[in-house]
Amino acid sequence: MELAKDHIDVGLFTNNLEPMLAFWQQDVGLAFEELLPTGGGNRQHRHAMNGSVLKLNHARDPLPEAPPSGYRELLIARAGLAAPRELRDPDGNRVTLVPLGHRGIVAIGVRFGVCDLEAFRRFFGHTLQLPEVSPGVFEWGDTLFFLEQDPAALRTEEMRAPGFRYITVQVRDVEKEHAAFLQRGAEEGRAPVTLGATARISFIRDPDGNWIEVSQRASLTGTLEPDPAR
Repeated sequence: MELAKDHIDVGLFTNNLEPMLAFWQQDVGLAFEELLPTGGGNRQHRHAMNGSVLKLNHARDPLPEAPPSGYRELLIARAGLAAPRELRDPDGNRVTLVPLGHRGIVAIGVRFGVCDLEAFRRFFGHTLQLPEVSPGVFEWGDTLFFLEQDPAALRTEEMRAPGFRYITVQVRDVEKEHAAFLQRGAEEGRAPVTLGATARISFIRDPDGNWIEVSQRASLTGTLEPDPAR
């Protein structure tokens, strides 16, 4: 696929805005970038994260209770750190600051708990067409994904619920990439839609139903129109 940037973004939802902002900005040390209204009483607080974006989505109305998604832990590389530092945000989400290069992480990593490891290896290798850099570890741009068989893993249904709920890949042509993912066996989450002049996005889902946003962002691609050569 043709990426518009080499960094995968991570999205979470919360009703607990002020403590969450304090944690991610002060304890983790992420810089606030911008605030985006996303409709339905939701506002996205975007934070810079080694080239990726942490999308902290605050919901005005109470979020429904739901089992955790497969996105179990966010790992963030930090220069000058001597050893991993394990943290939990006010909602209980796990984040670990790691020395630069720890487990190969130069930007961020995402730890996945999955129902069927081999099904996920096929999904990441064939459907997403990502290289497996070591057994169960896949590289998407400069982001590493660590797949782990987890007997407690459940299928994810609801995206808009507390916790880490989706990742975002930025591409040059969302129509082209969305169609290619479906052709290679991905489950469709949502067909492509345009969000004003900001982005054109779609969603696919992995074998456990976890949500993956496919985004063509105008600030990265210069246009929201499909590639005329396609």
